[in-house]
Amino acid sequence: MVKRRSFLLGLAGATIPAAGIFTSRAFAGSAAGSGLPLTVVNNSGNYANTSVRLYIVGTDLATGKQCYVKPDGTLTPVSLGDNGSDGYTDYAIPLAASGDTRLTLPRMSGRIYVALGDKLRFKAVADGAGRPALQYPAGWVSSDPNYRVLHDFSEFTFNSGGMYCNTTAVDQFSVPLSLRLTGAADQSTGTIRPGGRDAVFSAVAAAPGFDKLVVGNKLRVIAPGHGLDAGLFSPSYYDAYVNQVWDTYRGTDLTVTVNSGTFTGRVSGDALTFNGPRPVSFSRPSTRDVLFCDGALAAPNDGTTGPVAAVLGAGFNRSVLAAQHNQPVTDARAFYTADTTNHYAKAVHSATVDGKAYGFAFDDVAGFASYIQDTAPTGLTLTLTPW
Repeated sequence: MVKRRSFLLGLAGATIPAAGIFTSRAFAGSAAGSGLPLTVVNNSGNYANTSVRLYIVGTDLATGKQCYVKPDGTLTPVSLGDNGSDGYTDYAIPLAASGDTRLTLPRMSGRIYVALGDKLRFKAVADGAGRPALQYPAGWVSSDPNYRVLHDFSEFTFNSGGMYCNTTAVDQFSVPLSLRLTGAADQSTGTIRPGGRDAVFSAVAAAPGFDKLVVGNKLRVIAPGHGLDAGLFSPSYYDAYVNQVWDTYRGTDLTVTVNSGTFTGRVSGDALTFNGPRPVSFSRPSTRDVLFCDGALAAPNDGTTGPVAAVLGAGFNRSVLAAQHNQPVTDARAFYTADTTNHYAKAVHSATVDGKAYGFAFDDVAGFASYIQDTAPTGLTLTLTPW
C-alpha cells in the first residue's frame, strides 16, 4: 500500500512546510519512460493563461538533490545562485498563450504548483548539511512572501515503477485542481463539483471554531493543524473526544485490522496498547497530534505501528473511533457526524464529485484520498477546474 509520508525525500534541514508526498515502492516488471507527457489545462474561467504560472519542484530520484523543471523538461539542480536581486528564484513556467500547455515531466518526486495573478517566491537556501535546497510557499504563515498569492499544488512521484499522484488539501484549500492519469487505466481524481469551492469556504466559516481558518476574501482555507500553530484554532479542540476514546477502551476492546494482521487494544494507565502480530502502544494524543497525525500518532514505515497509527489518526479525524470498535470504518456515511470532528476535511470531501480528498495526512485509510497511480503511465493532465 502506498502511504503518505514526509514531504520530499532527502530534504532534511531545509525550511519546508510540513506537508506530505507519496513515497512509492517500485513494482517489479514495470517500466515507465524517462519522461511523461504533462498537459496543463486552464479551465478556471477566472484567469487567462497569461496570468497563470507553473512551477515543478522536488527531488531528483537519481541523485537525491533538490531540483526544478525548466520549460523544456530539463531536470535542473537547485543552486544558491538562482536567487535574483530580490532574493528569490524565478522557476516559473508560463502557460501557452492560448489553449493547453504541453510539457514533459521527468522522473522525480515533487509538487506541481500553480500561481494565479502573481509569481510565487521560492528561495534557494542551504540545508542543515550545506546542500542547496528550497524554501517552499507556506500559505498558512502570514509572514510568508507568498501569503497573498493565489496558489495551490498537486503532488507526485514518477519513477521506474510508474506514476503516483494526488491532489491535496492537507495544508490548504484554494485553487480547484484535478488530475487525469492515463496508461494501463484512465483515472481521474480531485474534481470539484460546481459551486464546490464556495461551499468549502462557507462550510468552514460556519463551523464553530473553524471560521478563522478562512484567509482573505476567499483566498484560501488553511488546515486546522496549521491554524493551531498560527493561534487561529484551539489547541484543545479534540481533547474531550480523545478522553472519550480513552475512557471507552478501558473496558472495551478496540480492533484494528491492517495488512499485517489484526491488532486488539485496550487502554491501561494512559496508554492504548495493542496485541497482534507484534505489540504496539500509543500515548494519549493531543489535538495537534490528531490534526497532523503525528506526535503520539506518528506512523513509522515499519508495517505494524505505522499502519495502526494511520487507522487511529483517520478514526480521530473522522470522529468514528469512539463509537465504532472495529477499525478502519469503510462506510463514509459514518464520517464527520459527531459535533467534534474535522469540519475542514468534511468540507473538502463534500466538495468533490467522488467524495475523495486529502483533508488530513492519512485520508488514504480505507481508500478515501484523492490519489491515483499507474504502473505503465502514458500521460498526466492537470486541470484548473472552474469556480
